[in-house]
Amino acid sequence: MPAPARFIDIHILQSVPYANLNRDDTNSVKTVQYGNVLRTRVSSQCWKRAVRERFEELIGQTALRTRRIGERTTRELEERGWSQQLAQRAGAHVAAASTIKFELAKDDAKQPVPNKVLTNAMVYVPQAAVAELADIAEQHREQLEKAKDIKKPADKSVLPKDAVEAVLRSRNGVINLFGRMLAEVDDAGVDGAVQVAHALTTHKTDIELDYFSAVDDITAAWNDATGSGHMGHAEYSAGTFYRYATVDLDDLAGNIGDEPEAARELITAFLASFIESLPQAKKNSTAPHTIPDLVHLSVRSDRPLSFAAAFEKPVRANAEGGFAEVSCTHLAAYAQAANKLLGTGRILTSGWAGLAPQDLAGLGKRREGFDDLVSDALDTALAQDANEAAQ
Repeated sequence: MPAPARFIDIHILQSVPYANLNRDDTNSVKTVQYGNVLRTRVSSQCWKRAVRERFEELIGQTALRTRRIGERTTRELEERGWSQQLAQRAGAHVAAASTIKFELAKDDAKQPVPNKVLTNAMVYVPQAAVAELADIAEQHREQLEKAKDIKKPADKSVLPKDAVEAVLRSRNGVINLFGRMLAEVDDAGVDGAVQVAHALTTHKTDIELDYFSAVDDITAAWNDATGSGHMGHAEYSAGTFYRYATVDLDDLAGNIGDEPEAARELITAFLASFIESLPQAKKNSTAPHTIPDLVHLSVRSDRPLSFAAAFEKPVRANAEGGFAEVSCTHLAAYAQAANKLLGTGRILTSGWAGLAPQDLAGLGKRREGFDDLVSDALDTALAQDANEAAQ
């Protein structure tokens, strides 16, 4: 019997025009020094958020990450007809009911605001958890009507801790796939089944400084002054990015149980989201909505394998210019060499799809489209689980 599938690796090359997909705290393009040259970088957190938003659309489930779970519950109760005062008290008691420490938000005078509670850690729960927390408040409305307002972090909630924390432990497909870090509540942590690398350009990049000005329409219409109403500058870059992620099939099974169909739905949605997503920073002024030049998928029985090292030596544009085509060639050559070194028996299937005109044998069989590529990979990755479920 062949070794079972353990990981699905996805490698993407994507050319992005003039843009700033991910800024640092000074609004500068994020970069990394790799192979002794400066590359443009997009953090994994940034791209993962874009992936998660698309993923939620595809599976029809959403998750909520917030420190304001009490305020969100307050709004839910107000929509159910509760008075503002009681709903605010109930929301504060919800936020104060768990083992997560909290503080009170402050007004413009820096004074604590009663019943406006912020948890010190962000909770990450299914969207449906808001209604469930409101249901707990409904069940204990009489106690809440008699309770005192939450005015300081030492105040205790009248709501049952166990019931509130049970909701904070709840999951859906988003959390089962992407994981959750919540050490403050016992057994609330979830190991993510996906790992996402920072994206970086396959070549050296330069940061471009764009000077801009805005015309004051009234001034221009009256023709009584020259110059602009506003001036500024922003940073941008362009390039071909290497993107990588992997799905740990064992971790996903540990999160959802022996559910091949559910696993297929989640992985399909994740791979599609990773292929199609693009961070939305400055989209109105750059509209950099490209698709990948190439997507390579492999199903492995041993360990994840990034091909970022294929670009440790920055690629050079070919004679006609352009980095995408030469990056595809480099990726295929490195993949072939790395797989030969490790042993091709560890690869259960591999393939690619993209715009490249050349043959890229090192990446497996070419597929007509991204959907076919994903489907073929999952047929292999989940075949054993499906057979076992049918028996």
